[in-house]
Amino acid sequence: MADARPRRLELLALPDMPLVGPGDDLAGLILDGVSAAGRTLAPGDVLVLAQKIVSKAEGRTADLALVTPSPQARQLAARCGKDARLVELILSESTEVLRSRPGVIVVVHRSGVVLANAGIDQSNVGASDGTERVLLLPEDADASCHRLHEALRERTGVGVAVIVNDSLGRAWRNGTVGIALGVCGLPALANMNGRHDLFGRPLSAGEALADELAAAASLVQGQADEGAPAVLIRGFAVMGGDTGAAALIRATDEDLFR
Repeated sequence: MADARPRRLELLALPDMPLVGPGDDLAGLILDGVSAAGRTLAPGDVLVLAQKIVSKAEGRTADLALVTPSPQARQLAARCGKDARLVELILSESTEVLRSRPGVIVVVHRSGVVLANAGIDQSNVGASDGTERVLLLPEDADASCHRLHEALRERTGVGVAVIVNDSLGRAWRNGTVGIALGVCGLPALANMNGRHDLFGRPLSAGEALADELAAAASLVQGQADEGAPAVLIRGFAVMGGDTGAAALIRATDEDLFR
């Protein structure tokens, strides 16, 4: 990581991004958006993409009509007041149920992220055929970022960092905030060991760089009908190792709150 932090960052929501569907060329759509913004990709750029467009392009949708809930799903659905078919998908996308109450089920997603309802969402998931479709998280968001990173480098000759972000709630805090589900091209977690504060005291914490960039991008992406799922960040000094978002997951034996 660079010693000198940027004093100014530019965050630009790419214009004219269309609705994304299964199999769409996401790299091509991003480059069209960059061009529509009057820019070209440059070394050091960071692209932050909303999870929804990545999941849609990868076909990560499910039709509730085709889901048969298990007895466990029916029981949990009755306690939480949820559709048993949706609960079945939540369980299939998770490794552990941590908490549940009416309206919400907090789980450990297969990626290791702790979040409500396994990140399964129905907002902004239109279906013209009348089916009840829901959107799942990418199978492997780090791999999604890597594929986009490589596709963009092949087409432009420029290696840019790519982050897939999503909005999650947090323990003890109201509201949601953007976090990184996948990362490629920058250190998701910066090790502060060996550095010192202004008074020479050694530091021992890590800094979640990818989460901070993801949260910054979510400010211009919006949370409703803004239609701005892709953000170009310029001015961030991308240095250090390339680590995926898995580096941000705290080990279970270090987690005080499970």
